[in-house]
Amino acid sequence: MNIALQPMLDVAREALARAHAPYSRFRVGACLRAGSGRLYGGCNVENSAYPVGQCAEATAIGAMVVAGDHEIVEVVVLTEGREICSPCGRCRQQLAEFARSGVPVHLAGPEGVRVTTTLGELLPLAFGRETLGPRRADGSAGG
Repeated sequence: MNIALQPMLDVAREALARAHAPYSRFRVGACLRAGSGRLYGGCNVENSAYPVGQCAEATAIGAMVVAGDHEIVEVVVLTEGREICSPCGRCRQQLAEFARSGVPVHLAGPEGVRVTTTLGELLPLAFGRETLGPRRADGSAGG
């Protein structure tokens, strides 16, 4: 295993242990490495009104933004199940807001990393800032 991944796995494991998943019992932990080198953890937070739950990746992104970072350079997603679990479509799009297509995404289980892919492989032809066209002087998008 890449020794640099161990701290990310540790953060994701700690986050997974704190997941609030009383309905699905499917706990997820995530860790993002920001361009600054700082690590941000997140867990899934379910709600009895199912659509208002939050994924682990989204929780980690929120923590990262609150701390002042805005670039993701590496991602770990950790689950307890036997199957490989990649970020859902919504999370892939949210990751793409802060990460380039070549950013590594490590999909892990209790034993460690199972698969490493890239955000671009998970979300080809992503909709992003470039899709909206150049920014105007007032900060709004325009073509």
